[in-house]
Amino acid sequence: MKETVNFLAIDLGASSGRVLLGRWDGGRFGLEELHRFPNGPVELRGHQHWDVSRLWREIKLGLTCYADQNNHPLAGIGVDTWGVDYALLDAEGNLLGNPYHYRDSRTDGIMEIVFQRIPRKKIFEQTGIQFMQINTLYQLFSMAQTDDPMLREADTLLMMADLFHYWLSGKKTAEFTIATTSQIYSIREERWASDLLDQLDIPTHVLPPITPSGTILGDLEPKLMAEVGLRTRVPVIATGSHDTASAVAAIPDLDDASVYISSGTWSLMGVELPEPIITDQVLSRNFTNEGGVGNTIRLLKNLTGLWLLQECRRRWQKDGQDYTWDALMAMGEQAEPFGCLIDPDARDFLSPNHMPKAICAYCHRTGQSEPTSIGASIRCCLESVALKYRWVLEALETLTNKQFKTIRIVGGGSQNRLLSQFTADACQRPVVTGPVEATALGNVMLQAIASGHLSDISAGRLAIAASIDRQHFEPRSVDAWKAAYDRFCGMLQREFV
Repeated sequence: MKETVNFLAIDLGASSGRVLLGRWDGGRFGLEELHRFPNGPVELRGHQHWDVSRLWREIKLGLTCYADQNNHPLAGIGVDTWGVDYALLDAEGNLLGNPYHYRDSRTDGIMEIVFQRIPRKKIFEQTGIQFMQINTLYQLFSMAQTDDPMLREADTLLMMADLFHYWLSGKKTAEFTIATTSQIYSIREERWASDLLDQLDIPTHVLPPITPSGTILGDLEPKLMAEVGLRTRVPVIATGSHDTASAVAAIPDLDDASVYISSGTWSLMGVELPEPIITDQVLSRNFTNEGGVGNTIRLLKNLTGLWLLQECRRRWQKDGQDYTWDALMAMGEQAEPFGCLIDPDARDFLSPNHMPKAICAYCHRTGQSEPTSIGASIRCCLESVALKYRWVLEALETLTNKQFKTIRIVGGGSQNRLLSQFTADACQRPVVTGPVEATALGNVMLQAIASGHLSDISAGRLAIAASIDRQHFEPRSVDAWKAAYDRFCGMLQREFV
C-alpha cells in the first residue's frame, strides 16, 4: 500500500475562505477542512475593497493548524480564488492599498467609454472574453481615467491567487487560467494584450510573466515556515489558480457530450474544448473563452447563480426572519410554479441594497405579478436560474455545433437538490451532481500531478470519481417547463430590445 501524501488547498471564494488538507493514498482523494473563515467586501470611503491582510492572517492560521496537528511533511500548497480582481505592488513588493472588489461602482459606465476608443469586436478578437463591467480591463481603465495613485505608483499587478502565491513563495507570476479572466490576455497569441492596454493608457510594465497551471513556483518562504511551525520544505504550486479552472479539472466523466455548471454565488456553465471559438456568434451571445488546465479552453457563460438567494436571505435575516437553507428550500418547493420570472443577469441584481425589493421591482417593470411570499421569491429565483441554464445550453449547442446529453453540476450549489431538479426539468437533460468540493479536489489533484504523484488529469478524474458520491436527476414536467421557457425567452427578448 502506498504511503499517503498530504497537500494543502487554500480555496478563497467571494463569501468565505478555507484551508483544506488533501490526502492522496494512490487510489483515492480525501479532504479535511482545517480552517474556515468569512470573506466579503469592506466599505471604505464609498468604495468596496477586499481585506487581503485579514485573509493572509487567516491563511497563516490554517497553516499553523496543519503544523500543530500533523508531523507528516507537505508535498505542496496551492491557492485558488475568484477571477478578475487584482492587487498592485510597489517596486519593493509592498501592497499599494487593499484591492478593489469587483462589484465596486467605479466601473459603472466604463465599458461604454472603452468602446469609444476600441470597438467591442476588436477587444473580443484578441481576448475571446465575455464583456462584463467587473473584468480587469474596465477596472484598470477606471483607475487610469481618474489617475489613481495606486496605479500610477504600481510596479507589479498580481491577480488575487497570484498575490497569495507571492506571499507564500516570493515569486511574482501570473498563472495562465486566472490571467485569462482579465480580458487583458490575448488568447490566440498566448501573451498579455499589451497593444489594447497601450490604446487605453494603462501601463503594461506592471504585468508579470505568465506560467502554466501546475507550475512549481518554489518553496515556502523560510521566515513564513518558522512563523507557522512547518519544519520541512514545502513546494508552492500554481494549480488552476482560477477556482473554476480547478473545479472543471475535477469533474468525472467530463466528455464531448457533457456540459458543466460550476455552481455557487456565480454559475459558470460551459464546455471543455481544445481551442477557443472566436466568432461573431460567440461575440453576439457574449460567451467567454477562458483558459483551462492542461492547455484547454473553457467556453462558458458567467451567470448569476446563488447570489440572488444569498442576498435575499441576508435581507430577510436583517429584517428578523432568520430561516435555515432547508426551510427556505421547502418554502420554495411548496410555492406555486412559474408565478413570476426574472433574468438573473439583469443589471437590477448586480448589487442592490434590498434584493427582494429589486426582484419585485423587476417583475413590476416587466408586467408580471410580484412575489408575495418568501417561498414565491425563492421559487422565482430558482426557476429563473434553471431557465437561464437552458438558454445557455441551446446557445452552446449552436456555437459548437454539438448535441450535449448530460449536465454535470459541481461546487457548493450542487447540494441544492431543488435547483438540480429544476435544471433537469428546464433543460430536459439528465443532471449529475458532484463533487461538492470540486474546486478543492481539482486544486489537490493538480498539485499531485505537478509533484509527480499522479500521471495526468484523466487519471485524476478517475480517482476523484472513486472518491465521491454523485446524485442523478431525471427530467420531468416537460410541457409546463416548455411553456415557461417560451415565456422566459419572450421576456428576455423584450428586455434586450
